[in-house]
Order: sequence, then C-alpha cells, then structure tokens
Amino acid sequence: MKKIVIACIVVGAIAAALAVGKRVWSPPRTSGSDGAEVVRVTRRSLGTEVKATGVIKPKTGAQVNVGSTVSGVVSHLHVRIGDTVDKGQLLAELDSRELTARRDAAEAAVKLAEANVAYSQTDFSRKIALRTEHLIARSEFDLAQQSNDVAQQQRNQARANLEEASTQLGYARIYAPIGGVVSAVSTEEGETVAASFAAPTFVTLLDLSRLEVWAYVDETDIGRIRVGQKARFTVDTYAEREFTGRVTAVYPKPEVRDNVVDYITVLSFQTPADCILRPEMTTAVTIDLKRRENVLALPVGAVHREQQNRFVLIHSGNAIERRPVTTGIRDENYWEILTGLHEGDEVLAGETKQEAN
Repeated sequence: MKKIVIACIVVGAIAAALAVGKRVWSPPRTSGSDGAEVVRVTRRSLGTEVKATGVIKPKTGAQVNVGSTVSGVVSHLHVRIGDTVDKGQLLAELDSRELTARRDAAEAAVKLAEANVAYSQTDFSRKIALRTEHLIARSEFDLAQQSNDVAQQQRNQARANLEEASTQLGYARIYAPIGGVVSAVSTEEGETVAASFAAPTFVTLLDLSRLEVWAYVDETDIGRIRVGQKARFTVDTYAEREFTGRVTAVYPKPEVRDNVVDYITVLSFQTPADCILRPEMTTAVTIDLKRRENVLALPVGAVHREQQNRFVLIHSGNAIERRPVTTGIRDENYWEILTGLHEGDEVLAGETKQEAN
C-alpha cells in the first residue's frame, strides 16, 4: 500500500514538472500579425563603387637623382636629408682646380689662334697685292691662302675647346633642377666621385606637391574603371580624413602578386596645404562608378521582385498590399526608389506571415 502511495506521488510530481516546463519553454509570440519589420522611405546618397588598396607615388619628374657628369673630389656639400631647396639652389661643389686649369689653357689657345689668324690675314693680303703685280709665283700665293684658311679653322677649334672646358668647369657646381625636399644624400665631403658611363648620384630631390595614388584594382573590377571617374582615399596617419581625386590613367600591364592579378589605376589629387602626404603611404581607395545624391531609398530587403517587376509591401488596414515601384541604382544595402513611394512612407521589410493582395 505504501508503494502505491509513493508511486502516485512520483507521477504527480512528474506531471507538475511537465506543466511548469511547458509554461517556461513555450516560444514567445511575435508581435503583429505579419512579423515583418517596418521601415521608412528616407533620403540618402547612393552609389556603386570599387574598393582597392594602393600606395602614394611621386609623379614623373617629381623625384630626381642629382649628380655630376665630371669626376672629382667633393669639396662642399651644402644640404642634408630633410632640407627644403628651391630650383637653382647650389647643392654641392667639386674641387675645380684641375678643371680651372684646363679652362685657362683653352683660353690661352684661343688667344694664340687669334694671333695666328691676324698674322695669316696680313700676310695673305700682302700676297694678294704682290700676285696682282705678278711679283710672286702662283704656288706661293696658294700657300699663303691655305695658311690663312688653316689659321681660321684652328681658331674655331680653339674656341670650341674653350667652350667645352668652361662647360666642364660649370659641372663642378651642382644645382637643384627642381624645388623640393632632400630625400637622400649619397655622398660626403672629401669623397671622390667618378663619372664614367653613368653620373654618380649626390642627392635625391622629391617634390611633395606632385604626388599621385597607384590603386591596385582587381581584374574582376578593372573593366568598370574609366578615366575621369571620381575617387576617394584615406591614409592611416590621417584616418579621420578623406581625400578626393580622379582617375587619370589605367596601366595596361598587370601586377601579379601571390597569383592575384591587379591593374594599376592612377589617381590624381590636389595636394592638401594643411597636412603632408609622403610616398609609399598605404591608401584605402574607393572609386565611384555611379553616384546619386539625396535620393529616396529603401533597404534592399524591403524591395521584392516578381519576374521583371519590383514591388514593396505596405499595410492597408488589416491587410498587406503590394505596391509597384520603379528602382534606380543600388549599393550594398539600399535601393534607389524612383516612383511609387514618397519620403516618409512606411513599408514592410523581410518575410511576412500574411499573403499580400
């Protein structure tokens, strides 16, 4: 008898536990008859875009390796890394004593040649008069004429040698061909430089006002890139600031890195006056393909499609109604709404439990 009572108590306890569990774990009911999220038609900027990474590069001619075309010992170096220089500013000097001596010798040779020309002209004039009176032989006259011609050519040669020696002497002073910042110094005072087949580099100048961005665009996106498209980019050092530019070139040769094919897309931009951008800075680039400002938009999940037609779902009393809409461009999250809705209209996004009429 006691066992029967205990069994009854156990069965009652299990039944009570099941009843309580059912109340605790029963799923919550969704508020509303349709279960969809209500969203409003708002205005925003939409656009399709291509994203890429890139680096800042100096434009052609913005980075110059400055050297000397003559050999010699560096006597003075007037700049250091980080110095700002102007175009035409003196950067370095070579020991010019040997070159000066060559120039002086060339000047002396010119004076000697001019003296020979003066004598040969006087002698030739005299021979002309004597030949007119038939007082000298024809051969003697021809010799005087030849001597005069040779003296003039020797003077021309001496003048050319003087010009060359003066030019070589001028090369002993190295001037800045562009204005900019000294980014590298490759020699020191007292060092001997030898100019043979290539001019030795003294300093490297960089014009920070002439920079561009090389964006590495994936091969799947490069077909949509066109010259003239607007672009934006950011750099890590100014993370909160966005710089603007335009596409100026797309290089035809691919860049293959780790079996990934990219194409260099060049962006030009106006160098900002209040901050300094430097070569090889990493950039995050966004190229705008199409962009619309201040347009009506809805989240992508609120626009439905049936065959070639698009529609939205709206509340009509206690029912759900389909309303046709015309869409424009879209981005990752929003559709542009051209017709069918007004700003502030409410539509249903997501799946609904009721069938739309």
